[in-house]
Amino acid sequence: MKTLRLILGDQLNAEHSWFKVKDPNVLYILMEARSETDYAPHHIQKVVGFFASMRNFADALTSAGNNVRYFKLDDPDNLGFEKNIQNLIHAFGIDRFEYQLPDEYRLDKILADLSETLDCEVISVDTEHFLTERSTQSDFFAGKKSYLMESFYRSMRKKHGLLMIGDQPEGGKWNYDGANRKKLPKSAPIPEALEFDLDVRDLVRMIRAEEVRTIGNIDPHSFKWPTSRREALELLNYFAENLLPLFGTYQDAMDTRGWSLYHSRLSFALNLKMISPLTVVQRCIQEFRQRDDIELNQIEGFVRQIIGWREYMRGIYWAHMPEFGTMNFLKAKRKLPSYFWDGNTKMNCIKHAVTQSLDEAYAHHIQRLMITGNFGLLAGIDPHELDRWYLGIYIDAIEWVEMPNTRGMSQFADGGIVGTKPYNSSANYVNKMSNYCSGCTYNYKEKVGENACPFNSLYWNFYERHENEFKKNPRIGMAYRNLDRMDPEQRNKIRDRAEWVLENLDQL
Repeated sequence: MKTLRLILGDQLNAEHSWFKVKDPNVLYILMEARSETDYAPHHIQKVVGFFASMRNFADALTSAGNNVRYFKLDDPDNLGFEKNIQNLIHAFGIDRFEYQLPDEYRLDKILADLSETLDCEVISVDTEHFLTERSTQSDFFAGKKSYLMESFYRSMRKKHGLLMIGDQPEGGKWNYDGANRKKLPKSAPIPEALEFDLDVRDLVRMIRAEEVRTIGNIDPHSFKWPTSRREALELLNYFAENLLPLFGTYQDAMDTRGWSLYHSRLSFALNLKMISPLTVVQRCIQEFRQRDDIELNQIEGFVRQIIGWREYMRGIYWAHMPEFGTMNFLKAKRKLPSYFWDGNTKMNCIKHAVTQSLDEAYAHHIQRLMITGNFGLLAGIDPHELDRWYLGIYIDAIEWVEMPNTRGMSQFADGGIVGTKPYNSSANYVNKMSNYCSGCTYNYKEKVGENACPFNSLYWNFYERHENEFKKNPRIGMAYRNLDRMDPEQRNKIRDRAEWVLENLDQL
């Protein structure tokens, strides 16, 4: 029986059971498709990273003795996603078409619809990457309005025996988040990031010759991201040996002196499935076990990100799609300011976070949540616009992980499925966790006046605008009590300042 097997760009799992046996009657297909480059304006490093990784994976499959058909973007016979599959089925007399279940709803529907038109047997299989099934979240939280991550995370720790002593958490606590919120001291040395020195000039030339619309910057002579399983494992080892000892303590810190600080930057390799989540956490726990300089809060914070938050967000996505993609609980409608595309703003925190994102195709979770996301929430930016921006600008952004983080965690557009309260703050938090406020045009201490940080008036204006939605929320009571105690004249001035800011967003 002749079989055609499709491998998508984020399904580069060399350990998949498909590859345990080499079958001369199996043909693998990978393709660079305009449908994938064009549905959002992606960062040039993201497009290059995907294509380079896919080509390396195809070469590895071929070297291992498999039959592979790879369509480059500029191949004359590359006729698009569905047509390429149909043509190969016809040309090779394929009896069975197999594909791994996509992680994006959009692609899942495309393949399901395509399967109905094919004149052969169609089989879908699991990607064998995640620790949960698509339906795990909806089953785990059946009958509940909100999906509490902490209870899910604990169940994952128990199920996989990670940092456990019997049925109890190692150290007696499940969560050490309280120890992981420190600002990076001025005297602290900035750790070096492991960067790969890859020549991608040919890929960049092809992408530009094909007039693919991209954003951001790239050094074609020195591409820094891993594009193979070998490089992903090298990055994992570097993190475990050099960054893990202080990861937890400074995972929320932001500093202009370093673009990745103590973060692993494994998300790109993980999301393309070049490396598995279990491999990642087991390697880091191994490092924790054999050293005395790694405290429990460091490893627990990292494990929570990988087997807790990442798996949790995927479950949220599949439990609520396609409705999740249209949710806008706070009815936010403003356009995304132009400086989200060029970094040209007087707000230091936004300027730095956006400029870094354009240069590196990366920002860590607090930069995304409490700088760009926080500003979008306070300013009432349309979550559709923010979705498109986050999905395009970050090399690790794939819809299953980007959308629930944006609409749920960041923008509260889901009305409380992901979080029981909005994640927002005034400028005080930004100053507490970063050095961004130093030298800024705006004063983080001031609420009113032309030099007052826009975050401050927007913060109080947010709660005034959404009093009906949040005043009875027990987790936000302090904000409303402070608002009620505020001097009426000062409150009016803050309201006036916020209205000016909202009317002049592009001029900030």
